[in-house]
Amino acid sequence: MVIKNEITEVMEMKIGLIGLGIMGKPMAKNIIKGGYSDLMVNDLNKASVEELVELGAIAGTNAEIGSSCDLVMTMLPNSPHVKAVMLGENGVANYMKAGQVFIDMSSINPVASKEIAAELEKKGVEMLDAPVSGGEPKAIDGTLSIMVGGKQNVFDKYKPLLETMGASVVRCGEIGAGNTTKLANQIIVACNIQALAEALTLAQKAGVDPQLVFEAIRGGLAGSTVMNAKAPMMIAGNDKPGFKIDLHIKDLNNALDCAHTVGALVPMTAGVQEIFQYLHHSGHGQDDHSAIAKYYENLTGIRIGRPSLVPNP
Repeated sequence: MVIKNEITEVMEMKIGLIGLGIMGKPMAKNIIKGGYSDLMVNDLNKASVEELVELGAIAGTNAEIGSSCDLVMTMLPNSPHVKAVMLGENGVANYMKAGQVFIDMSSINPVASKEIAAELEKKGVEMLDAPVSGGEPKAIDGTLSIMVGGKQNVFDKYKPLLETMGASVVRCGEIGAGNTTKLANQIIVACNIQALAEALTLAQKAGVDPQLVFEAIRGGLAGSTVMNAKAPMMIAGNDKPGFKIDLHIKDLNNALDCAHTVGALVPMTAGVQEIFQYLHHSGHGQDDHSAIAKYYENLTGIRIGRPSLVPNP
């Protein structure tokens, strides 16, 4: 249990966050809203940095973050980016010292999380891997699901901070457990989105309004957060990315790598990944992953919720 003086200590510490993309920027805003006012940020997109500075954050280099912040956080695309930022020639870890803490909120291979943690341990720096789920909407309203790996006492201390960004913050085990849990999450999400697109395409092909199908089944066993978020996007033809196909490809690559390493069988994951790869090579990699509906559109001519591209016999 976190006692009151520990919470005060965490709130008064200096936090550094590297990575202000679709997810990282709203997460940084929620850290500030949560009362953690001493925040230093860095990103290649300087407009995003300036936006946070206007809210009270301080702009800093990776070196400044490593040398001056009690807690360093990252929200980056994939394992190579986190490794480069933390362990590269001019990496943040070069400027860190014993007693500092690193929380990586990126979604990366759990093997990489363990490798980074092992290097930081040599410097006396503790680490949590804490990937998130929920996409941009939940990042904005601070209701992400956060899956954490690391020591129990470190998790307990920083859980209140994580709760400024997430409605669910669960420790899943030691280092790497957070990202392993995220891989499981991404498999379930990907397979749900594919099934949803396939089902709504079937409904429209059979002459039934997909909007009414969605309304009829959303409260039953088939209903899910995925359906509630993605069915309206498919029906409206809205591909604005809350989570990009290319990022889901990255996550499923990590899932397949992990599965091959531990000997797990994941045929559904492999099948969805092939569809995502098709969409990537068809120019849809930067679309929302709900654009998996375009795969069925290309096969059938059915545009969910809109006139078909070909006559529907």
